[in-house]
Amino acid sequence: MITVLLVGLLGGLVTGISPCILPVLPVVLLAGGTGRTGSDASARSVGSAASPETDSPATGGVAVVARPESPAQVRWSLRPYAVIAGLVVSFSLFTLFGTLLLSVLGLPADLLKIVGVTLLILIGLGLLFPRVDRILEKPFARLPQRSANSDRGGFVLGLGLGLLYVPCAGPVLTAITVAGATNTVTWSTVVLTLAFSVGATLPLLVFALAGQRIGARLAAFRRRQRLVRSISGVLMILLALALAFNLAEVIQRAIPDYTAGLQKSVAANPALKPKLSSPDSDSNKLLARCEDAAADLRDCGPAPELDNVTAWLNTPANTPLRMSGLRGRVVLIDFWTYSCINCQRSLPHVDEWDRTYRNSGLTVIGVHTPEFAFEHDLANVRAGAERLGVEHPIAVDNGYSMFTAYRNQYWPAQFLVDATGQVRYFKLGEGDYGVTERHIRELLTAANPSLALPAPTDVPDRTVTDPRTSPETYLNAGQIKGYVGDPLDRTTAKDYRFPPDLPLNTVSLDGNWKAGYQKFTAGPNARVAMHVSARKVYLVVAGEGILTADLDGADRRTIPITGAPMLYPLVEGDSLRDGRLTVGVSPGLSVYVFTFG
Repeated sequence: MITVLLVGLLGGLVTGISPCILPVLPVVLLAGGTGRTGSDASARSVGSAASPETDSPATGGVAVVARPESPAQVRWSLRPYAVIAGLVVSFSLFTLFGTLLLSVLGLPADLLKIVGVTLLILIGLGLLFPRVDRILEKPFARLPQRSANSDRGGFVLGLGLGLLYVPCAGPVLTAITVAGATNTVTWSTVVLTLAFSVGATLPLLVFALAGQRIGARLAAFRRRQRLVRSISGVLMILLALALAFNLAEVIQRAIPDYTAGLQKSVAANPALKPKLSSPDSDSNKLLARCEDAAADLRDCGPAPELDNVTAWLNTPANTPLRMSGLRGRVVLIDFWTYSCINCQRSLPHVDEWDRTYRNSGLTVIGVHTPEFAFEHDLANVRAGAERLGVEHPIAVDNGYSMFTAYRNQYWPAQFLVDATGQVRYFKLGEGDYGVTERHIRELLTAANPSLALPAPTDVPDRTVTDPRTSPETYLNAGQIKGYVGDPLDRTTAKDYRFPPDLPLNTVSLDGNWKAGYQKFTAGPNARVAMHVSARKVYLVVAGEGILTADLDGADRRTIPITGAPMLYPLVEGDSLRDGRLTVGVSPGLSVYVFTFG
C-alpha cells in the first residue's frame, strides 16, 4: 500500500507540473491573493463593525480596513490550503464515483461540470457585488463567527475547481478512471486516487501561497481592496466561462507535453502494473507480447470485434462498423477523448493520415472512451468532435468495452490492424508519429502491392524528447541494432564474450545465450551490457529469476523477476547519465528490449 501511495503521489506531481494545469493557475493565484489580513482578524476579535466589503465565507473576499497594514502585520490565513483541500476532495470523489452517482440518480452526464462553473461564477459575482456576497453568506450565518471565515469560502472555491479540473491523461489517472468507470474500486484504488490528487495539486498550492504573499506585500493590494476584489471577480467569471467552453484548450494544445517521458517512467513501476491491467485479464492476451512503438511490424493477435459500442458517429446514418466488414482494408484504432489535451495534440496527425490514405485503403476509427463523467454525454462528444474537426468514424465506448478488449492503458493510443484482421503494431501516448506512419504505409503496400501511395504527411511532431537519449534497443536476432561482439548464433545456445570496447548505444553479450528471433534467453553466467545515455533505463524481462544491474560498476541493484514479460527499471536518475550498463541475468530468463527515459 505504501508503494501504491508513493506511485500515486509521484504520478500526480508529474501531472501537476504539466501544461494541463495552466487553465486553473490564474484562479488559484487569485484565490491565494484575496486572503484575509491580520488587521482584519484583529478588527473582528475586538468586535469592530464589519464594513459592507468585509470578507464573507462564501466568496473569501478581501476585508477593507481603516488603515493599510504593513507586511509585518499580515497573518497568513489557511485559505490557500482550503482551496487545495476542496479541489482534492471534489476531484477525487467525482473521478472515482461521479459516473456511478449520475447514472444511479438518472442525472445529466455534464451536471458536475455545470455545478463547477456555477460555483465559480457565483463566487465571482460575490466578489463584484456586496449584495450578492451577503446572499451567498446566509447559509453560514448560524455558524460561530470564528468559523465563518474566508478559509471556508476557499474550500467552496476548491470544490468548484475540482469539478472543472481536467488534467493530462497519464497512466496513473487512467488506472483511476477505469476503476471508477467499471465499478472496480478497491481500497488501494482510493489510496492511489487521493495520492494522485494531492500530488497534482501541490504545485497549485505553491501558486496559491505565492498569490497570498503578493497580495500581502504589495501596497497597491492593501490600499485598493475594492478594486482588487472587483478585478478578481471579473477574472474569475471569465476563467470559469473559459473552462466551461473549453477555450483554454487552445493554449494547452500549443504547448508540448514536456512531462510525457516522466509519465511513462511512473507507469513502468511494477507496483502500478496491477492497476493498469485490463479488468478483463483474458481479453486478447496476445497483445501482451508486442511492445509500444516497435520498430517493425509484429503479430499481436486478432483484432477484437467492435462490440458493445454505445453509439457511432460520422458513419452513414450512424450505422455500426464491424472489423469483419473491414477485411481488405488497413484499420487504425485511435483511443481518445475530446477533453484530453494529449489526444488533441495527437489528433492533427491522425486526421491527416485519414485524409491522406483513406482512398489508399486506410480506415481510421476513433474510439472515444471517456475519462470524466461529462464525456459520457453523446451530445458533448458530438460537439467536441465537431469543434476539433474530427471527420473519421467515432465509436463511443462509454462502457469501456473496446478499451478493455485492447488491454489499453493510455489516452491517446493507436493500434494498427492489417488487411487480414491482425493487430500488427500499437503506440501508447503521444509521439513516434513517423514510426506509426511508416507502418501504415507498409501495411497498405502489403495489402495492395501495385498501389501508388501518396507522399508522406508533413505534420510537425511537437513531442518533447532529448536527442541525446539512447534509442530503444531490441534484444532478439531479428531486430537487434548496434550489436558488437561474437557473431550471433540463431540456431542454438552458445557462449559469448564482451568486446574490450563498447561504443555509445551499442550492446553486447557475455556468457551463455540463446539468440532467438523474438528474445534472448539466458543460460549459465549470462550478462548483457550496453553503453547508454539516459536518465532512466528499463528492460522487458520474462520468467522466474534475478537481474543484477550496475552502471559503471556503481548503483548496483538486484531485481526479482516473475511472470509474463514486464518492464523493469534498471536505472532511475534525475539527469542524463552516460556509462556502461551491465546486467546479470539468471538462467532461464528471457530479455526483450531496452527502453529509455
